[in-house]
Amino acid sequence: MAAEIPSFTLNDGTKMPSIGLGCWMGTPGGDERVYNMCLNAIKAGYRHFDTAAGYGNEAQVGKAIRDSGIPRNEFYLTTKLGNPDHGRVKEAFEESLKNLNTEYVDLYLMHWPQAGKPDSEQAWGDAVFRPSESPTFVETWKDMEKLLNGGKVKSIGVSNFSIKNLEILLPHCTVAPVTNQVEMHPCLPQNDLKAYCESKGIILTAYSPLGQPAGPDQPISLFNNDIVKKLASKLNVDVAQVLISWGVQRKTVVIPKTENQQRMASNITLVQLLPEDMKILDDLHLQPGMHCTLCFSAKADSGRIFGWTFDELGFPEHLYRTKF
Repeated sequence: MAAEIPSFTLNDGTKMPSIGLGCWMGTPGGDERVYNMCLNAIKAGYRHFDTAAGYGNEAQVGKAIRDSGIPRNEFYLTTKLGNPDHGRVKEAFEESLKNLNTEYVDLYLMHWPQAGKPDSEQAWGDAVFRPSESPTFVETWKDMEKLLNGGKVKSIGVSNFSIKNLEILLPHCTVAPVTNQVEMHPCLPQNDLKAYCESKGIILTAYSPLGQPAGPDQPISLFNNDIVKKLASKLNVDVAQVLISWGVQRKTVVIPKTENQQRMASNITLVQLLPEDMKILDDLHLQPGMHCTLCFSAKADSGRIFGWTFDELGFPEHLYRTKF
Protein backbone atom coordinates (compact mmCIF):
# COMPACT_ATOMS: atom_id res chain seq x y z
CA MET A 1 0.00 0.00 0.00
CA ALA A 2 1.25 3.48 -0.82
CA ALA A 3 2.39 5.58 2.13
CA GLU A 4 0.09 8.34 3.30
CA ILE A 5 2.11 11.42 2.48
CA PRO A 6 0.99 14.72 0.97
CA SER A 7 1.41 15.48 -2.71
CA PHE A 8 2.09 18.93 -4.14
CA THR A 9 0.30 20.29 -7.18
CA LEU A 10 2.79 21.57 -9.75
CA ASN A 11 2.29 24.57 -12.02
CA ASP A 12 1.11 22.33 -14.88
CA GLY A 13 -1.63 20.74 -12.76
CA THR A 14 0.14 17.42 -12.16
CA LYS A 15 0.76 16.13 -8.64
CA MET A 16 4.13 15.12 -7.20
CA PRO A 17 4.49 13.04 -4.01
CA SER A 18 6.32 15.07 -1.36
CA ILE A 19 8.75 12.25 -0.55
CA GLY A 20 10.65 10.11 -3.02
CA LEU A 21 13.62 7.78 -3.04
CA GLY A 22 16.84 9.19 -4.45
CA CYS A 23 18.65 6.59 -6.54
CA TRP A 24 22.17 8.05 -6.76
CA MET A 25 24.43 5.42 -5.18
CA GLY A 26 27.51 7.57 -4.74
CA THR A 27 29.04 6.25 -7.96
CA PRO A 28 27.34 5.45 -11.28
CA GLY A 29 25.59 2.09 -11.44
CA GLY A 30 24.57 -0.09 -8.53
CA ASP A 31 22.98 -2.98 -10.45
CA GLU A 32 21.27 -5.41 -8.06
CA ARG A 33 21.71 -3.04 -5.13
CA VAL A 34 19.55 -0.45 -6.89
CA TYR A 35 16.99 -3.01 -8.00
CA ASN A 36 16.63 -4.43 -4.48
CA MET A 37 16.60 -0.97 -2.91
CA CYS A 38 13.72 0.11 -5.14
CA LEU A 39 11.76 -3.11 -4.62
CA ASN A 40 12.10 -2.78 -0.86
CA ALA A 41 11.07 0.87 -1.05
CA ILE A 42 7.97 -0.05 -3.03
CA LYS A 43 7.07 -2.59 -0.34
CA ALA A 44 7.54 0.17 2.27
CA GLY A 45 5.06 2.39 0.42
CA TYR A 46 7.25 4.54 -1.83
CA ARG A 47 5.76 5.51 -5.17
CA HIS A 48 8.16 8.30 -6.15
CA PHE A 49 11.62 7.47 -7.54
CA ASP A 50 14.33 9.86 -8.69
CA THR A 51 17.08 8.68 -11.03
CA ALA A 52 19.14 10.16 -13.89
CA ALA A 53 20.98 9.16 -17.02
CA GLY A 54 24.20 10.01 -15.18
CA TYR A 55 23.36 7.63 -12.33
CA GLY A 56 23.79 4.65 -14.63
CA ASN A 57 20.88 2.74 -13.08
CA GLU A 58 17.73 3.69 -14.97
CA ALA A 59 17.27 0.08 -16.13
CA GLN A 60 17.30 -1.26 -12.57
CA VAL A 61 14.87 1.37 -11.32
CA GLY A 62 12.49 0.68 -14.19
CA LYS A 63 12.70 -3.08 -13.71
CA ALA A 64 11.81 -2.77 -10.02
CA ILE A 65 8.75 -0.70 -10.91
CA ARG A 66 7.65 -3.24 -13.54
CA ASP A 67 8.33 -6.24 -11.32
CA SER A 68 6.34 -4.77 -8.42
CA GLY A 69 3.07 -5.67 -10.13
CA ILE A 70 1.68 -2.25 -9.22
CA PRO A 71 0.09 -0.26 -12.06
CA ARG A 72 2.45 2.22 -13.70
CA ASN A 73 0.12 5.15 -13.05
CA GLU A 74 0.57 4.75 -9.29
CA PHE A 75 4.23 5.74 -9.59
CA TYR A 76 5.93 9.10 -10.03
CA LEU A 77 9.20 8.68 -11.89
CA THR A 78 11.88 11.31 -12.49
CA THR A 79 14.98 11.06 -14.63
CA LYS A 80 17.44 13.66 -15.88
CA LEU A 81 19.30 14.83 -18.97
CA GLY A 82 23.06 14.39 -18.69
CA ASN A 83 25.44 17.31 -19.23
CA PRO A 84 27.02 15.80 -22.37
CA ASP A 85 23.56 15.39 -23.95
CA HIS A 86 22.42 19.02 -24.08
CA GLY A 87 22.89 19.02 -27.85
CA ARG A 88 20.87 15.83 -28.35
CA VAL A 89 17.89 16.12 -26.04
CA LYS A 90 15.43 13.99 -28.02
CA GLU A 91 17.90 11.15 -28.51
CA ALA A 92 19.01 11.21 -24.87
CA PHE A 93 15.42 11.15 -23.61
CA GLU A 94 14.56 8.21 -25.85
CA GLU A 95 17.60 6.34 -24.53
CA SER A 96 16.50 6.98 -20.94
CA LEU A 97 12.95 5.87 -21.70
CA LYS A 98 14.25 2.70 -23.35
CA ASN A 99 16.42 1.96 -20.31
CA LEU A 100 13.55 2.58 -17.91
CA ASN A 101 11.01 0.72 -20.05
CA THR A 102 8.15 2.31 -18.10
CA GLU A 103 5.93 3.62 -20.94
CA TYR A 104 6.49 7.24 -19.96
CA VAL A 105 8.38 9.50 -17.55
CA ASP A 106 6.52 11.75 -15.12
CA LEU A 107 9.29 14.35 -14.87
CA TYR A 108 12.37 15.06 -16.98
CA LEU A 109 14.95 17.45 -15.57
CA MET A 110 17.93 19.29 -17.00
CA HIS A 111 20.45 17.90 -14.52
CA TRP A 112 22.80 20.93 -14.60
CA PRO A 113 22.74 24.16 -16.61
CA GLN A 114 26.16 23.54 -18.12
CA ALA A 115 26.47 21.57 -21.36
CA GLY A 116 29.28 19.02 -21.28
CA LYS A 117 31.38 18.49 -24.37
CA PRO A 118 30.21 15.11 -25.69
CA ASP A 119 33.64 14.09 -26.99
CA SER A 120 35.28 14.56 -23.61
CA GLU A 121 36.83 11.57 -21.86
CA GLN A 122 35.26 12.79 -18.62
CA ALA A 123 31.54 13.18 -19.22
CA TRP A 124 31.04 14.92 -15.86
CA GLY A 125 34.35 16.77 -15.73
CA ASP A 126 35.42 20.30 -16.54
CA ALA A 127 35.15 19.91 -20.33
CA VAL A 128 32.06 22.05 -20.77
CA PHE A 129 30.82 24.83 -22.98
CA ARG A 130 30.78 28.32 -21.50
CA PRO A 131 27.35 29.82 -20.72
CA SER A 132 27.25 31.82 -23.96
CA GLU A 133 28.36 28.91 -26.15
CA SER A 134 25.88 26.68 -27.93
CA PRO A 135 24.11 24.64 -26.74
CA THR A 136 23.11 27.15 -24.08
CA PHE A 137 20.70 26.03 -21.38
CA VAL A 138 18.02 28.17 -23.08
CA GLU A 139 18.48 26.17 -26.30
CA THR A 140 18.45 22.94 -24.32
CA TRP A 141 15.23 23.94 -22.57
CA LYS A 142 13.57 24.71 -25.90
CA ASP A 143 14.37 21.16 -27.00
CA MET A 144 13.01 19.80 -23.73
CA GLU A 145 9.74 21.65 -24.29
CA LYS A 146 9.33 19.78 -27.60
CA LEU A 147 9.34 16.46 -25.70
CA LEU A 148 5.98 17.33 -24.17
CA ASN A 149 4.35 16.96 -27.58
CA GLY A 150 5.21 13.26 -27.74
CA GLY A 151 3.18 12.17 -24.72
CA LYS A 152 6.10 10.26 -23.22
CA VAL A 153 6.92 12.85 -20.57
CA LYS A 154 4.35 14.68 -18.48
CA SER A 155 6.41 17.48 -16.92
CA ILE A 156 9.80 19.12 -17.35
CA GLY A 157 11.99 20.96 -14.89
CA VAL A 158 15.52 21.95 -13.99
CA SER A 159 18.11 21.08 -11.37
CA ASN A 160 20.97 23.07 -9.84
CA PHE A 161 19.64 26.36 -11.21
CA SER A 162 20.33 29.58 -9.30
CA ILE A 163 18.24 32.74 -9.30
CA LYS A 164 20.73 34.21 -11.76
CA ASN A 165 20.28 31.42 -14.30
CA LEU A 166 16.53 31.18 -13.80
CA GLU A 167 16.27 34.88 -14.60
CA ILE A 168 18.09 34.15 -17.86
CA LEU A 169 15.95 31.10 -18.65
CA LEU A 170 12.41 32.03 -17.67
CA PRO A 171 11.80 34.88 -20.18
CA HIS A 172 12.43 32.36 -22.97
CA CYS A 173 10.15 29.63 -21.62
CA THR A 174 6.94 28.65 -23.37
CA VAL A 175 6.53 26.09 -20.59
CA ALA A 176 7.85 27.01 -17.14
CA PRO A 177 9.84 24.46 -15.13
CA VAL A 178 7.61 22.69 -12.62
CA THR A 179 10.47 22.19 -10.15
CA ASN A 180 14.07 23.11 -9.48
CA GLN A 181 15.98 20.29 -7.77
CA VAL A 182 18.83 21.56 -5.59
CA GLU A 183 20.88 20.63 -2.55
CA MET A 184 18.73 21.69 0.40
CA HIS A 185 18.77 20.95 4.14
CA PRO A 186 18.98 23.03 7.34
CA CYS A 187 22.63 23.92 6.64
CA LEU A 188 21.69 25.13 3.16
CA PRO A 189 18.01 26.11 3.38
CA GLN A 190 18.08 28.04 0.08
CA ASN A 191 15.73 30.68 1.49
CA ASP A 192 16.30 33.27 -1.25
CA LEU A 193 16.02 30.71 -4.04
CA LYS A 194 12.93 29.18 -2.45
CA ALA A 195 11.19 32.57 -2.23
CA TYR A 196 12.14 33.39 -5.82
CA CYS A 197 10.93 30.04 -7.18
CA GLU A 198 7.68 30.25 -5.24
CA SER A 199 7.07 33.68 -6.77
CA LYS A 200 7.35 32.01 -10.19
CA GLY A 201 5.20 29.00 -9.29
CA ILE A 202 8.18 26.63 -9.18
CA ILE A 203 8.44 24.09 -6.34
CA LEU A 204 11.87 23.22 -4.98
CA THR A 205 12.94 19.59 -4.68
CA ALA A 206 15.67 18.82 -2.16
CA TYR A 207 18.43 16.38 -2.94
CA SER A 208 20.69 15.38 -0.04
CA PRO A 209 17.96 16.54 2.38
CA LEU A 210 19.76 14.69 5.18
CA GLY A 211 23.16 16.13 4.32
CA GLN A 212 26.09 13.76 3.93
CA PRO A 213 27.93 11.39 6.27
CA ALA A 214 30.79 13.06 8.11
CA GLY A 215 34.23 12.50 6.61
CA PRO A 216 37.64 14.11 6.11
CA ASP A 217 36.27 16.52 3.49
CA GLN A 218 33.02 17.18 5.34
CA PRO A 219 33.14 17.00 9.14
CA ILE A 220 29.69 18.58 9.53
CA SER A 221 26.95 15.97 9.87
CA LEU A 222 23.33 16.74 10.62
CA PHE A 223 23.05 13.31 12.23
CA ASN A 224 25.72 14.26 14.78
CA ASN A 225 24.46 17.76 15.42
CA ASP A 226 23.42 18.22 19.05
CA ILE A 227 20.63 20.67 18.22
CA VAL A 228 19.00 18.30 15.72
CA LYS A 229 19.54 15.28 17.98
CA LYS A 230 17.93 17.06 20.91
CA LEU A 231 14.87 17.93 18.83
CA ALA A 232 14.56 14.36 17.56
CA SER A 233 14.82 13.04 21.11
CA LYS A 234 12.11 15.43 22.29
CA LEU A 235 9.79 14.18 19.56
CA ASN A 236 10.82 10.54 20.10
CA VAL A 237 11.70 10.08 16.43
CA ASP A 238 14.98 9.74 14.56
CA VAL A 239 16.97 12.60 13.06
CA ALA A 240 16.06 11.74 9.47
CA GLN A 241 12.34 11.97 10.26
CA VAL A 242 12.84 15.44 11.71
CA LEU A 243 14.80 16.64 8.67
CA ILE A 244 12.38 15.15 6.14
CA SER A 245 9.35 16.49 7.99
CA TRP A 246 10.95 19.95 8.08
CA GLY A 247 11.41 19.82 4.31
CA VAL A 248 7.84 18.75 3.61
CA GLN A 249 6.36 21.32 6.00
CA ARG A 250 8.29 23.99 4.08
CA LYS A 251 6.29 22.85 1.02
CA THR A 252 9.33 21.33 -0.67
CA VAL A 253 9.75 17.83 -2.10
CA VAL A 254 12.45 15.69 -0.47
CA ILE A 255 14.22 12.68 -1.99
CA PRO A 256 16.38 10.97 0.65
CA LYS A 257 18.28 7.82 -0.28
CA THR A 258 18.67 4.76 1.90
CA GLU A 259 19.09 1.02 1.36
CA ASN A 260 18.14 0.24 4.96
CA GLN A 261 14.57 -1.09 5.10
CA GLN A 262 13.94 0.17 8.62
CA ARG A 263 15.03 3.68 7.66
CA MET A 264 12.94 3.48 4.49
CA ALA A 265 9.87 3.01 6.66
CA SER A 266 10.75 5.77 9.13
CA ASN A 267 11.80 8.22 6.39
CA ILE A 268 8.33 8.10 4.89
CA THR A 269 6.62 8.49 8.28
CA LEU A 270 6.17 12.20 8.83
CA VAL A 271 5.99 13.93 12.19
CA GLN A 272 4.14 17.21 12.77
CA LEU A 273 6.62 19.89 13.80
CA LEU A 274 5.36 22.78 15.92
CA PRO A 275 6.31 26.34 14.90
CA GLU A 276 9.01 26.40 17.58
CA ASP A 277 10.42 23.11 16.24
CA MET A 278 10.49 24.51 12.72
CA LYS A 279 12.29 27.63 13.95
CA ILE A 280 15.03 25.53 15.54
CA LEU A 281 15.78 23.96 12.16
CA ASP A 282 15.17 27.19 10.23
CA ASP A 283 17.84 28.89 12.34
CA LEU A 284 20.42 26.11 12.33
CA HIS A 285 22.35 27.67 9.45
CA LEU A 286 22.83 30.81 11.55
CA GLN A 287 25.14 28.90 13.90
CA PRO A 288 28.87 29.64 13.33
CA GLY A 289 30.25 27.63 10.41
CA MET A 290 26.93 25.90 9.73
CA HIS A 291 25.73 27.75 6.60
CA CYS A 292 27.36 25.71 3.87
CA THR A 293 27.10 22.98 1.28
CA LEU A 294 27.37 19.43 2.55
CA CYS A 295 27.88 18.02 -0.95
CA PHE A 296 30.38 20.10 -2.90
CA SER A 297 32.95 21.62 -0.54
CA ALA A 298 35.71 19.29 -1.77
CA LYS A 299 34.92 19.85 -5.46
CA ALA A 300 34.77 23.60 -4.93
CA ASP A 301 38.47 23.84 -4.07
CA SER A 302 39.15 24.10 -7.80
CA GLY A 303 36.92 27.17 -8.01
CA ARG A 304 34.55 25.28 -10.32
CA ILE A 305 31.75 22.74 -10.11
CA PHE A 306 31.48 20.56 -13.20
CA GLY A 307 33.44 23.10 -15.19
CA TRP A 308 31.56 26.31 -14.39
CA THR A 309 32.71 28.94 -11.95
CA PHE A 310 30.57 29.99 -9.01
CA ASP A 311 29.73 33.19 -10.86
CA GLU A 312 28.62 31.28 -13.95
CA LEU A 313 26.48 28.98 -11.81
CA GLY A 314 25.17 31.88 -9.75
CA PHE A 315 26.09 30.06 -6.53
CA PRO A 316 27.19 32.08 -3.46
CA GLU A 317 30.88 31.20 -3.41
CA HIS A 318 31.34 31.53 0.35
CA LEU A 319 28.84 28.69 0.94
CA TYR A 320 30.84 26.35 -1.28
CA ARG A 321 34.35 27.24 -0.17
CA THR A 322 33.90 26.41 3.49
CA LYS A 323 37.22 25.55 5.12
CA PHE A 324 37.31 23.29 8.13
